Amino acid sequence: MTAATRVLVVDDEAPIVELLRGYLAREGWDVFAASDGPAAVEMARERAPDVVVLDVMLPGLDGFEVLRQLRTFSDAYVIMLTARAEEIDRIVGLSAGADDYLVKPFSPRELVARVRALLRRPRPAQVAGVERREMGDLVIDVPRRSVTVRGMPVTLTTIEFDLLTTLAREPGVVLSRQRLLDRVWGMDYVGDEHVVDVHLANLRRKLGDEAAHPRYIETVRGVGFRFKEGVS
Repeated sequence: MTAATRVLVVDDEAPIVELLRGYLAREGWDVFAASDGPAAVEMARERAPDVVVLDVMLPGLDGFEVLRQLRTFSDAYVIMLTARAEEIDRIVGLSAGADDYLVKPFSPRELVARVRALLRRPRPAQVAGVERREMGDLVIDVPRRSVTVRGMPVTLTTIEFDLLTTLAREPGVVLSRQRLLDRVWGMDYVGDEHVVDVHLANLRRKLGDEAAHPRYIETVRGVGFRFKEGVS
């Protein structure tokens, strides 16, 4: 029997927690909750959730710090909740390793749809049929979902790894933001397409790649992105 998807809801507003618990539980998911930052980190360690719905404004530790700590031991999908619509909140959250975000007030049905989309997201590394790629000093080991640059390990989030393998699978081929969203986030993703730019910027930083003088990932203005051909 397949284990139920585990969803951790982190919010200090009890009515929101109970509302979300009801909607998420109707999907057959195992839902549990935390009301402050330290408790969220502890519960994530103990329960190993598949998805974390994480409010930004929390007592103890804010959502961004919870996310940073979470990413040191968990690859769970993370949807950030914020009461503020400023772009900087979204960028900070996504750069720290979040997969998606929603601005309060939001529809619980939309949240459920976002969680479904994350859970259905294709794994490019699994469908590519390539075990290992060596491109100059960059090595992608697909089965182990590991990356090294000049022999040094590079820690990537799930989305960063999937973006990298998606681009590296077709060197020289330009992929638009929408194509990357379809392949990495899933066909039913309904968020801002510029989430791609934030995750790619983070990926480039970790690889030691510069947008102005790229070794691996090139930006094709007005079109999209591509992995460079003939990397050596």
